[in-house]
Amino acid sequence: MKTNSNSYTIIYSAVIVVIVAFLLAFVYQALKPMQTANEALAKKKQILYSLNIRGLDDRAAEAKYNNVVKEEKTIDGSEMFICNVDGKTKYVFSMTGTGLWGGISGYVSVNDDKSTVYGAYFNHESETAGLGAEIKDNQKWQEKFQGKKLFNGNDRNSIALSVQKKVTDPSTQVDAVTGATLTSNGVANMLHNGLGKFLKFLNSK
Repeated sequence: MKTNSNSYTIIYSAVIVVIVAFLLAFVYQALKPMQTANEALAKKKQILYSLNIRGLDDRAAEAKYNNVVKEEKTIDGSEMFICNVDGKTKYVFSMTGTGLWGGISGYVSVNDDKSTVYGAYFNHESETAGLGAEIKDNQKWQEKFQGKKLFNGNDRNSIALSVQKKVTDPSTQVDAVTGATLTSNGVANMLHNGLGKFLKFLNSK
């Protein structure tokens, strides 16, 4: 076959495409277990962050998670983790929502009174650095949730914990991230909807 013919060019291109596709599929399959393990570890670290346990390397985080998390449950499609921190029961609730540019997610831990926030951690897919991304990058902002109440007084029919541009109830509200109103609104909606799925559990004895 002539190397400068159209047939040769088409066949050569097709062979190269097949080889590259095969190599990409092989690499993907080879790396998939590692990627899955890394995603699982990242999730465990985020749960620990919501329990105010930070600064651990991968091995220490894995060991701490196995020691702290006693049970995992799924309620209304969302995950809940029953934990023991320094001899005290904590509940960690998972949630997802929508920010300005994409999905956001988070974990909120609650004391055994099922009313008081123990800690929180939030993540995002593609928020603006220095603005919406602060929900993930700003630990001090996340720490503002500590001690906040899930409910407004004795009304346990809906979640009062929220993020507001202007705080009117310091017991249940956290200041919005400066310059990131839409992302902050996304976090507020995520808290209401995400924690709302666990109302039955939160009101159980």
